[in-house]
Amino acid sequence: MPLAIGTKAPDFTLKTKTPDGLKDVRLSDNFGRRRTVLLFFPLAFTGVCTDEMCTMTAGLERYAELGADVIAVSVDSPFAQEAWAEKFGIRLTLASDLNKETARAYGVLFPMLAGIGDTAARAVFVIGEDGVIRHAEQTASPHELPDFGAVQRALEG
Repeated sequence: MPLAIGTKAPDFTLKTKTPDGLKDVRLSDNFGRRRTVLLFFPLAFTGVCTDEMCTMTAGLERYAELGADVIAVSVDSPFAQEAWAEKFGIRLTLASDLNKETARAYGVLFPMLAGIGDTAARAVFVIGEDGVIRHAEQTASPHELPDFGAVQRALEG
């Protein structure tokens, strides 16, 4: 079950792959500065995840207008995430939770996806500048997308 609205968001430091090499992605870098849309998704190179991240990429300007950064987290390595992003034109910050600690901390670890192992569930959190969760949703199935209208309403409110 995902962390509840009103809960202080657990901080994390994860790796992302950039053209300049591996870089840290730290949630608390946004505290006091910007809001964060934190997406968890099961696996790179899968159909629903690719659709979700391509849709989010297309809407990045709107999230920026609403004062939010978007960080997408999966259990893939940063190198797999980078190859996936290049192949499909994904421009989000992709963060690797290879050890699954961040998905576990947010209550969105999905056990034995398709019998291959634990992954992140499909979930979304809106985190305020103060580090408090303002919106939380985990879909019933990895095949379902979150309610992105609710995400935008949480950012507008």
